Amino acid sequence: QVQLVESGGGLVQPGGSLRLSCAASTNIFSMYTMGWYRQAPGKQRELVAAITSRGTTNYANSVKGRFTISRDNAKNTVYLQMNSLKPEDTAVYYCNAGHIFRDVTYWGQGTQVTVSS
Repeated sequence: QVQLVESGGGLVQPGGSLRLSCAASTNIFSMYTMGWYRQAPGKQRELVAAITSRGTTNYANSVKGRFTISRDNAKNTVYLQMNSLKPEDTAVYYCNAGHIFRDVTYWGQGTQVTVSS
């Protein structure tokens, strides 16, 4: 069983920045694609950014150029650097780990990000 613990959410003004962290309970990056998802009230959960076991990244069009996903293998931690935040970025952000070969997925508990003046 893998545990994912997110942190770093909070309230920020439009144009501000936040960095989310997702700490995994064990070293899984070589066998899992790591992703950040978000879910706003009344909307479906959507993929924001992902990083594969090889380090390839991809982003939702709505966050390209503003958000950056990265990882620290030594710390078993994935990050989401969010810059130029907009009110529409307000959501609960979830960390996800998906096994690259098996149908195994883990989720974190979520962290709230609120962008408001």
